[in-house]
Amino acid sequence: MAASGGVASGGPRLRVRRLGPAAAAADRRSCRGGGGWCPGEPATPSSRPREAPGPHWGMDEGKMDENEWGYHGEGNKSLVVAHAQRCVVLRFLKFPPNRKKTSEEIFQHLQNIVDFGKNVMKEFLGENYVHCGEVVQLPLEFVKQLCLKIQCERPESRCDKDLDTLSGYALCLPNLARLQTYRFTEHRPILCVEIKPKCGFIPFSSDVTHEMKHKVCRYCMHQHLKVATGKWKQISKYCPLDLYSGNKQRMYFALKSLLQEAQNNLKIFKNGELIYGCKDARSPVADWSELARHLKPFFFPSNGLASGPHCTRAVIRELVRVITRVLLSGSDKGRAGALRLGPGLRGPLVCEASPFSRSLRCQGKNTPERSGLPKGCLLYKTLQVQMLDLLDIEGLYPLYRRVERYLEEFPEERKTLQIDGPYDEAFYQRLLDLSTEDDGTVAFALTKVQQYRVAMTAKDCSIMIALSPCLQDASSDQRPIVPSSRSRFAFSVSVLDLDLKPYESIPHQYKLDGKIVNYYSKTVHAKDAAVMSTRFKDSEDCTLVLHKVGLPPGDTE
Repeated sequence: MAASGGVASGGPRLRVRRLGPAAAAADRRSCRGGGGWCPGEPATPSSRPREAPGPHWGMDEGKMDENEWGYHGEGNKSLVVAHAQRCVVLRFLKFPPNRKKTSEEIFQHLQNIVDFGKNVMKEFLGENYVHCGEVVQLPLEFVKQLCLKIQCERPESRCDKDLDTLSGYALCLPNLARLQTYRFTEHRPILCVEIKPKCGFIPFSSDVTHEMKHKVCRYCMHQHLKVATGKWKQISKYCPLDLYSGNKQRMYFALKSLLQEAQNNLKIFKNGELIYGCKDARSPVADWSELARHLKPFFFPSNGLASGPHCTRAVIRELVRVITRVLLSGSDKGRAGALRLGPGLRGPLVCEASPFSRSLRCQGKNTPERSGLPKGCLLYKTLQVQMLDLLDIEGLYPLYRRVERYLEEFPEERKTLQIDGPYDEAFYQRLLDLSTEDDGTVAFALTKVQQYRVAMTAKDCSIMIALSPCLQDASSDQRPIVPSSRSRFAFSVSVLDLDLKPYESIPHQYKLDGKIVNYYSKTVHAKDAAVMSTRFKDSEDCTLVLHKVGLPPGDTE
């Protein structure tokens, strides 16, 4: 998990600076009690946002204590720790042991993450969903001790890369496992569901040469390769197209499938601690009864349900319903509508590999049509950004090679082309050019490459849904509310994992795409051929047996 979050927007440009003891004490006083504004907690409408109080957000650098921080999670490129009391996390970059970067390079990398979130993804998805954070500089001794403290909690599969302990730079962000719509730290129970929905459409580009890609989504195909290579033990029934369909029946099935086989696409936190989710392929099988035990006080606060399978099913059903309602809600205004992706750029509505669709076909029923996502909801906005992948990797790769040839001839132009930033308003505006007519220029190729990188970012982002039971006097609460059968929840929705995908990763994506499609095609074809061969063999054996039994004694052919 590479957390991506931030503070309330509207303040001055965030900057790196060390916080002296006097300033730190002042910041602690400003966040204490009910009168101050705490980082990561957007101001109420009556309170004008101001700049976050220093990079340590109220923490004295001379008293940074690694014991106040705990391991929260990590992804391929970064690791996150959470503060035990404050609603903040620190995100550190990770690198292979033999790869070193200068402090300046690490600072610029982190600052690019902040700028991309603020100037691009916040514009597309909406400021209430995207939190950009601030680059901070920490005492090196604190970082080293923290690294030692959390090492035993890291999954073995993630330990091939080391935490950056040399630069002292990190991102300070709000803890998105807490509610992001309230001014002060919550003291009531908090439930947080993290979903990585993945790509929600099937390629519509005419550049696609593998017919299978027009029928089966990338996620469902990739599952077969991941199981074959030992990444996961079994294939998930989850299909992103079901979740993005807007059809509640399909969305329920998709979410239940994620709960059955979470892999790294679903995690559940209770009061900031992970209570459900798969760390790696060696994790134990999902235990719904244990999950229901954690969730029952949220959804059935009065003891109206006995324990047992019925209770478990009822609790899981309520969880799925609440998540679906939250995913379909929302009115935060981003500029994804400026993309104007027309009806022709939609692709098939159903993935042929979806178990939901297959089960209906076996019953002779049609798959429910896509009901359509409300345009104000986060899933709709995320899908629009994903569909900036106008050409698919097959159509994009030759354009990438065109840019590469240009850079080989004019390497000094890399900065002018904004390959590595800055990710500013001009960068954002170029993303809005949805033309697909290739004029042979480097400019056209570069625009499509940058759109692809942004689309891939949206395909790999995570959605954080934080839920907190409403109190009896919550009628005056300004936060959005979602009902369940026996209770109501205040909720907030945020997006994380919004780092722009690297330009250099495009060749890898091209090779991986071919590998995924080829493996899926061969395994499906081999399976079908095996079924047909078995049927023919059984029929042949049956004929021989009947022929021998039917011959009169002593008769020969």
